[in-house]
Amino acid sequence: MPASLPPRGRGTASNPHNRFAPARAVAEDDGWFQEVPPSRATEVRAETAKSIITRNQSPDLPFDRSLNPYRGCEHGCIYCYARPSHAYWDLSPGLDFETRLIAKTNAPALLEQQLSRPGYVCAPINLGSNTDPYQPIERQQRLTRRTLQVLLDYRHPVTIVTKGALILRDLDLLAELARQRLVAVMISLTTLDDELKRIMEPRAAAPAARLRAIRVLRDHGIPVGVLCSPMIPMINDMELERLLEAAGDAGAQSAAYMFLRLPREVAPLFEEWLLAHYPQRAEHVLSLVRQSRGGALYDSRFVTRFRGEGAFAELLARRFAVASKRLGLQRREGFELDCSRFCPPGGQLALL
Repeated sequence: MPASLPPRGRGTASNPHNRFAPARAVAEDDGWFQEVPPSRATEVRAETAKSIITRNQSPDLPFDRSLNPYRGCEHGCIYCYARPSHAYWDLSPGLDFETRLIAKTNAPALLEQQLSRPGYVCAPINLGSNTDPYQPIERQQRLTRRTLQVLLDYRHPVTIVTKGALILRDLDLLAELARQRLVAVMISLTTLDDELKRIMEPRAAAPAARLRAIRVLRDHGIPVGVLCSPMIPMINDMELERLLEAAGDAGAQSAAYMFLRLPREVAPLFEEWLLAHYPQRAEHVLSLVRQSRGGALYDSRFVTRFRGEGAFAELLARRFAVASKRLGLQRREGFELDCSRFCPPGGQLALL
């Protein structure tokens, strides 16, 4: 891929072909060069989903079900492991993933239907496992807020992973969920460098805004931790201890991290990004990733996919363990959610 700059406010310059498409288009350089890439507007397509709760049996995930109100993510994070999923909708994992979004407009109503089924067994639902529930289009769509209202009505536990400061809009719902031990939040924090954030996560909240979100959530009694993910060799891994310290100072109770994941189309998109922004460092970064992935850029094995292996990955794990222990970021108070409160509206809680 050429080392070209992305359109303004976007994470990638490329739109690689959909791997399921029967034909592909190939761009040819015609000699015309635009020094400032043009902007590209966000398109939102409505979808009537047939189901809304996704199940998994992954042994390295702390939940067995999740809900994503949106397909694609306007944050435009270049490293996003969810990019390849856009190919299932005949769209590219590249620029399409962050500009051609799909909103599941019936998500709250469909969730109500599924929670009301007689055989439903309650367990925490995760919001944000694939795309961010608080990405910018949530301001207008409000699907995440309406979903939280359903979960509160049913007294159903929920966990949230986000890098969106928009979560503070829903403090009223989150505080009530927390009062009933029904919610825990993880704020994703990848860098304290505004310039790195700008090119790596162009439409996500600024580092200071995420730290403020942690502080305000804790002030309202909501259990909150920090997720330092992904850790990228020679890009942001040197910030790990500072990220944990900043999150701890803001009130985070717990911490976790993940090593960079580059499945399918994410690998060439990330390579292109490196060449565009860090050309002198690119080979070193990719070499360390391969050393941590058994010689490849990605290893899909459970557990290993989140941590990597080898000298660099082991050093990163030790650094995290030492820092999180020193900073007291191993507390789990409030993170054990209460499934016994689950009750459809108008139903009767169990006596025992």
